[in-house]
Amino acid sequence: MTTESFRSDSAPYGPGPPRTTGLLDMLSVAAVVLDAEGRIVFWTPQAEELFGYTAAEALGSYAARLFVDPAHLQAVVRLFAEVLETGRGWAGAFPVRHKDGTSRLVEFRNIRLQDDVGDVYALGIVADHQLLQRVETDLALCERLINQSPIGLALVDTDLRYLLVNPAVERIDGMPAEEHPGRRLREALPLPDIDTIESALRQVIATGTPLLDQFHVGRPPADPDHEHAWSLAFYRLEDPGGRILGAAISLVDVTERHRAAAEADRARRRLALIADASTRVGTTLEVERTARELAEIAVPQLADVAAVDILDSALACRRRRRPDNGPELFRALALKSAHPTVAERAADPPGDLTAYEGDRLVTLCVHSARPVLVRHVGERDLARIARGPEASALLARAGVHSYLAVPLIAHGEVLGALDLKRTRNPLPFDEDDVILASELAGRAAVAIDNARWFQSVRNTSLTLQRSLLPDHPPRHTGLELASRYQPAQATSEVGGDWYDVIPLTDEKTALVVGDVMGNGIDAAATMGRLRTATCAYADLELDPGSVLQHLDKITRGLEHYIVTCLYAVYDPRTRQCRIANAGHMPPALAGPGHEPRLLDLPTGAPLGVGGVDFETTTTELVPGDLLVLYTDGLVETRHHSIDDRLDVLLGFLDEPHRPLEEVCDLLLYGLRHPEDHDDVALLVARTT
Repeated sequence: MTTESFRSDSAPYGPGPPRTTGLLDMLSVAAVVLDAEGRIVFWTPQAEELFGYTAAEALGSYAARLFVDPAHLQAVVRLFAEVLETGRGWAGAFPVRHKDGTSRLVEFRNIRLQDDVGDVYALGIVADHQLLQRVETDLALCERLINQSPIGLALVDTDLRYLLVNPAVERIDGMPAEEHPGRRLREALPLPDIDTIESALRQVIATGTPLLDQFHVGRPPADPDHEHAWSLAFYRLEDPGGRILGAAISLVDVTERHRAAAEADRARRRLALIADASTRVGTTLEVERTARELAEIAVPQLADVAAVDILDSALACRRRRRPDNGPELFRALALKSAHPTVAERAADPPGDLTAYEGDRLVTLCVHSARPVLVRHVGERDLARIARGPEASALLARAGVHSYLAVPLIAHGEVLGALDLKRTRNPLPFDEDDVILASELAGRAAVAIDNARWFQSVRNTSLTLQRSLLPDHPPRHTGLELASRYQPAQATSEVGGDWYDVIPLTDEKTALVVGDVMGNGIDAAATMGRLRTATCAYADLELDPGSVLQHLDKITRGLEHYIVTCLYAVYDPRTRQCRIANAGHMPPALAGPGHEPRLLDLPTGAPLGVGGVDFETTTTELVPGDLLVLYTDGLVETRHHSIDDRLDVLLGFLDEPHRPLEEVCDLLLYGLRHPEDHDDVALLVARTT
């Protein structure tokens, strides 16, 4: 055996008291040897500490006389003789007398010794009974606490190899406790960030500063399908002499707290998503845009791919037949994915109309008016999700592993379905996702329902209004004409703006632009009545002011309606244009040789006010002059003054020789904004 086989736990004894390094030193175990006569022949420093006698005082003295009470002398002599004669050892607690006269209870272990010449001796191993009992109690308590503790406890040496683990660690890493000693930490601890843990342990061993409540997440071998969380604490271990032994690790299972916190965070994110949907979904009365907003809010917080499909019957505002097992006709309105994926190619492009058989999951969703959840999508499920075999193969290639369809229901009517798929998100859809998706779908369905009915009414109004507008030839005698009608955007209903071109006798032409204040079918119908009346009065060859006077009487008979109107009659023989205005925007005049300007006309009161005369103004026109009649929707905005907008209008007329169709487009696209809230009627005439 080489000297490397020995390891010193303390420095060699020198001057001063020895350094306490281990359990024996803590117990201060003494050794005393007696010869066959009962005299002390060996006395350790610990014996001096325990009994109070120095070696000089003890060696050679009879032990019984030195520290045995006379009352116990006979029993001690008998036990001593029995040990020497039989060789059987004796153990037990026995009171002894200290040098200071006090009595102390000590723990004895007596063993017979024999030297090489056959002489016998008695070896006594002695420790203070009270101290020994306390240490035994402490050890027993520690053992009970460690073995029965639900907290995982492990001891590692300075090389981070296991020294000891308790049963709780077994339950965490799935390895029997007896197989841990000697293994490295990373060989058993089931945590993905083991490098971080080992680095922290080395820091604790080096500095002695504990690290508490280190949060780590992993999947233990005993429960590999679920994520668990632990709070780890690291402490440096030292013996009583200060020698570094390694580190202690405690592992507290905080999975429930982790799951509760995760669920609370998930609930907060869901509430935030619903609140976000309240502001982002249904911002307009457009079905397609509302569907896009729903798909965008669902991705990526809820799904990796989202699609919104509306029943064609619902989109057309037709009453749907009672649901059965037959096919349904869907129109795809929106498709959104969180990342590029071939799953988009498997979905119907927005705008497409597709029939889905009754066995398809989206059809089942609208027939049953209930969510359809497939937590784990299999091959057979893909066939019921996709529109065909090719689309099914694309979904499989995209990695679709979970599917959810929820109906869009408004006022008890199923309008369509929100279709959700997960590809990269590893978690399957669950019941909480069903509730969240249903909440989003319900909110969006109300907005879609409002939008589809609004669009239906708007389309009806627009159809009526367009049918009431004239189809005039591009040329009348002495005039070249172009016109436009542009309805308001989807945030408002169709209004009552109109224009008209009426041929009169003697090659004269009447030009009319008007605006019924209001919107919807009623406004369009009122516009039609006034247009018919205007044509009738124009045939009477009345002065423009008189025509407006008659229209004013008719308008006063229409409840709640006020109308502005501009009526002009152009005579190509005299090149005179007679104009009367009833509260309308002034016409613009541009031509060669002069700057574009607004005609200075008496404004007059709107039709329907009553009791006001309308003046007729005559204006001379020369060949090439451009006369622009328009309604206020062309120039009025919520953010600019009317004077500034009229200046912009005149600026677009700086080249009066442009083709009239080009002039119309230039004015509409240059002055109109997509969110303008009013209709526009535009009539442009050039003298020839």
